[in-house]
Amino acid sequence: MSDLEKKPSASTHRRFLINIGTSAEAGGAGIYSCFFDAEQGTLSDPQLAVEVTSPLFLAVHPNGRLLYAVGDSRLSEDKKSPNVWAFSITADTGKLTFLNKVPSGGSVPCHITIDRTGTFALIANYSSGSVAVFPIQKDGQLTDMTALIQHSGSSLDLSRQKEPHPHSITPTADNRFALVADLGLDKLLIYRFNSEGGSLTPNFPAFAALKPGSGPRHIAFTHDGRYVYVINELANTVTAFAYDSSSAVLSEIQTIITIPETYSNETYASEIKIHPSGNYLYGANRGHDSIAAFGINRHTGMLTLIEIYPCGGRWPRHFSIDPTGQWLLVANERSDTIAVFGIDIGNGKLTGMDSGISLPSPVCLQFLYDYKIR
Repeated sequence: MSDLEKKPSASTHRRFLINIGTSAEAGGAGIYSCFFDAEQGTLSDPQLAVEVTSPLFLAVHPNGRLLYAVGDSRLSEDKKSPNVWAFSITADTGKLTFLNKVPSGGSVPCHITIDRTGTFALIANYSSGSVAVFPIQKDGQLTDMTALIQHSGSSLDLSRQKEPHPHSITPTADNRFALVADLGLDKLLIYRFNSEGGSLTPNFPAFAALKPGSGPRHIAFTHDGRYVYVINELANTVTAFAYDSSSAVLSEIQTIITIPETYSNETYASEIKIHPSGNYLYGANRGHDSIAAFGINRHTGMLTLIEIYPCGGRWPRHFSIDPTGQWLLVANERSDTIAVFGIDIGNGKLTGMDSGISLPSPVCLQFLYDYKIR
């Protein structure tokens, strides 16, 4: 087995490497790295791992040895060539080594995921309204695009929804389908995904509709694959669906708000994650600057609000839960900080820690393993 095929077990590690994407609009120089001590809940000082322009979203390869990123070409010298980057990871130092880059097939790529086999990268191009698929070679490099689908249509909010804006693309656990949250269409589009050829074709049914003006952004599957949760950026809600994995049919069961009902100032929901235990769901609110915690009924998929907790900064663009399930780390884009919170495994509540770090405009953070600490 080659180095690129090996992956360590999370249970053998208590120290993790984190890569952090930053926005060039506020001075971020590229992708930074730091180490997280899961015993103490502390972060090391961030170091610039590689200099690239505005990496908006990062994805770790299933082998844990490769990192992929999408960047906003509006802030680069070559504004006509939105980038998808491939890097190899030096886990003991956090250094990233550039492998290659390819055009994203559209404008302002904002989300990237890797399919379950590690063979393809799936991209959502926000501004141009398209999704694309790129093969990953054995050496980790990206090669010529195998699929590009252009969305069309609009929805209620003409300031944000006069055209399609796919905000994320997520393969299902069985790798047979990919779900696309399109903020501009108020739809969760469903594609059949061919993991041999890298093609996308519309499923039947082709989508699940959300309430007009919702603005779906990102999704999370329960670990058993029975339920899908969509965080809606414009409505500040989470919509729960029952999921039939045999045919990829989605049936809505609940929509619940992520902010206090009395809050009336500007705020936009962003990230959504399910706790490793499967018992809790978390969603971030930019503007209200908080993390909403929900309990998950494992039998029905219904959500119950636990608390809405301050995010420890301003504009929580993204957050991640560490592999041990004890900690939640928030990338606060407008306060230039990453905040650390302890998670009470018994009830899902958060406790703020004094162990955060500062760096310019963090917009995405992804955990990797430190292979030398066991």
